[in-house]
Amino acid sequence: MQYDYIKLPKNIFIEPEQVASMNDKEVLIVTTGSQGEPSSALFRMSIGEHRHVKIKPTDLIVLSSRAIPGNEGSISGMLNHLQRAGAKVANDRDIHVSGHASMEEQKLMLRLVNPKFFLPIHGEYNHVMKHKETAMMCGVPERNIYIMNDGDTVEIAPKYMRKVKTVRTGKTYIDNQNNHKIDDDIVIDRQKLALEGIVMIVAQIDGQHSTMLSKPLVTSFGLVADKQDKAFAKEIEDVLELFLVNIKEGLIENPRALENDLRQVVRKHIYRKMKKYPLIVPHIFVM
Repeated sequence: MQYDYIKLPKNIFIEPEQVASMNDKEVLIVTTGSQGEPSSALFRMSIGEHRHVKIKPTDLIVLSSRAIPGNEGSISGMLNHLQRAGAKVANDRDIHVSGHASMEEQKLMLRLVNPKFFLPIHGEYNHVMKHKETAMMCGVPERNIYIMNDGDTVEIAPKYMRKVKTVRTGKTYIDNQNNHKIDDDIVIDRQKLALEGIVMIVAQIDGQHSTMLSKPLVTSFGLVADKQDKAFAKEIEDVLELFLVNIKEGLIENPRALENDLRQVVRKHIYRKMKKYPLIVPHIFVM
């Protein structure tokens, strides 16, 4: 409308809060969310959490897009929500009109501009390489075409362009409570705890006879239900007893190596039984 491609009267546009008071057949909603983004308006509509729009069985949802590689799972989940709400979904490939230039359009642009240097940047690596080939077809010398990776930088001058230093890129995790950066290994530990759980083992060992002096203390979180705690603790106790029966000679004198070997044994046992790799924290006291 701003550039006069289409002309529509301004009085046909309404505020979101007016949707509920309108006849459904008179309302068209153009919204974000074609890729199933959890914070998008369409996704929030699909799960019934949008403030102004509720999906009804009489609704038709038109996805005028194609799935970006990697988004298939989130899109499928959103479609399930929409269809559970009773809506009809239209997402045929024929509906989509790409916003990206075709090869012939790219050729036209390259020939009109006739660049000395060319730096294709949009898309994945295979798309960039294809764009490079298109530029070479249009007369750009291969030596003047730069394929960049995340963090690469270029220096541009009136007579040349060249790659220079690489800067660090990637995710930076920030603690919302104090605005401080969180080290990657801490985040990895948190993710592991969330997905796999944790098992802590505290045991006293008789160094001379390689036997337990008392019942070990076994505590787990995020791995077994509370009602199974006792059975799981007994299971780990049996694993520890078997470990001590078959302990390597001299290992009992090296507490760190002893804990590492026990960690491996317990990890293998839990994976065989539960197909999980929890964080295992053994504390062995040799008396």
